[in-house]
Amino acid sequence: MIRTAKRLDTIQEYYFSKKLREVRGLMAQGKPIINMGIGSPDLAPSQEVLKAIQAAVLENGAHQYQSYQGLPQLRDAIANFYKNKFNVTADPNTEILPLMGSKEGIMHISLAFLNEGDEVLIPNPGYPTYTSVTNLVGAVPKYYDLTADNGWFPDLEALAKQDLSRVKVMWLSYPHMPTGATATKEQFIKMVAFAQEHDILLVNDNPYSFVLNDEPASILSLPNAKKVCLELNSLSKTFNMAGWRVGFVLGSEEHINAILKVKSNMDSGMFYGIQKGAIAALNSSDDWFKELNEVYGKRRELIYKLVDKLGCSYDRNAVGMFVWAKLPAGSVSSEEFIDDILYKKDLFITPGTIFGSNGEGYIRFSLCITEHKIEEAIKRFE
Repeated sequence: MIRTAKRLDTIQEYYFSKKLREVRGLMAQGKPIINMGIGSPDLAPSQEVLKAIQAAVLENGAHQYQSYQGLPQLRDAIANFYKNKFNVTADPNTEILPLMGSKEGIMHISLAFLNEGDEVLIPNPGYPTYTSVTNLVGAVPKYYDLTADNGWFPDLEALAKQDLSRVKVMWLSYPHMPTGATATKEQFIKMVAFAQEHDILLVNDNPYSFVLNDEPASILSLPNAKKVCLELNSLSKTFNMAGWRVGFVLGSEEHINAILKVKSNMDSGMFYGIQKGAIAALNSSDDWFKELNEVYGKRRELIYKLVDKLGCSYDRNAVGMFVWAKLPAGSVSSEEFIDDILYKKDLFITPGTIFGSNGEGYIRFSLCITEHKIEEAIKRFE
C-alpha cells in the first residue's frame, strides 16, 4: 500500500469542493438549486479583452513557453495600473511578478519565506487557503481575532502582548474577505509599524478593491511599506477573469526575487494570449468599473431584501462582491441554518464558519448571480 505524505493529514478537502458535489447531486435529482455561495463572476470580460486574446493566438511564438516573469508589456501594465489607481510606484523589472492567480502566490510566498515550525498570523475569519498552505509547508497557524466590534480589524495592542518571536509572515486582506470591511490609511500605517517592530513579513491580499468600493487602497502606497510588505492582486474579480488565472505580487526586489526562485521551478510561464488579454484589462477605462459596479449594486440591493426576509443584519458600508450577514439572535449554528435553507428552499448560502470560528453566527451571500435568480430566491420566502 502506497501511503500519502504526512502533510495531507494537516488539511482537508476544500469546503466548496465537497459542498458543491452535494449541491450538484441535489440538482441531478431535479432540485431547482440557486447557488449564492461562490464568488465566481458570472459576467464576461470586456470585448477589448476578448479581442486581445483572440488576436494573440495567431501571433508568431504565441504557443511557445513564455518568460517566468511574464511579458515586459504585462509588467508595465501592472505598474501603470498601480500608479494610476493606488499611487504606488513599482519598478516593472524588479518589483512586480505576474502569477497564475493570486492563490498560487499564497503558496509561492509561503514556500519562499517559511521554514518548518515558523508561525504565521492568520485572520479569523479569513480566507481558508492561508491556513491550508501554512500547514502544507510545515509552518504553524497562529490566528488573530477579527470582530465586528473592532470593525473587523486586528487589535494590535493585544497582539503585541503575545509571543511573536517565531512569527515570520502575517496575512492581511483589505478589503476583507468575507466581511467586506475596509482599512483606513491610519490603520494601514499601524499595520506597517507593527510589522516593522516585530520583523514580520506583512502580505496584503487585495483582489476586491474595485468592487462596490469608492476608495480603492493599497498598503504599498505608504512610505517604506515595501521593506516589510508584499501585496497580492488578481484580475479574477475586477475584470471577470477568474478562470483565466491571472494575478500578480508587488514588493521589494529582494522579496520578489525570493518568490521568483520558487515560481520558476513550478511553472513554465503564463500563456501568451492570456497575458495579452490581461494587458487589455489593465488598460480599461473608468467606464468599465462604473458599469460593473452598476450591475453589482443592483444585485446587492436585492440581496439586502433577501437578507431582511431571513431576519439577518448587515453593514451597508461593506464593500466587495459578497454580503456578510449576521444571523438573528437565538438562531441555530451557521451550518445548520444554511443546510435548512438548502434542503427546504433549494438555496445554497455559505456558512461563516468555513472562514474560522469567528464566522459562527454569520452567513455569506455572493453577488455573482443574476437579478432574476435573486428575485426568485426572495419569492421562495414569501
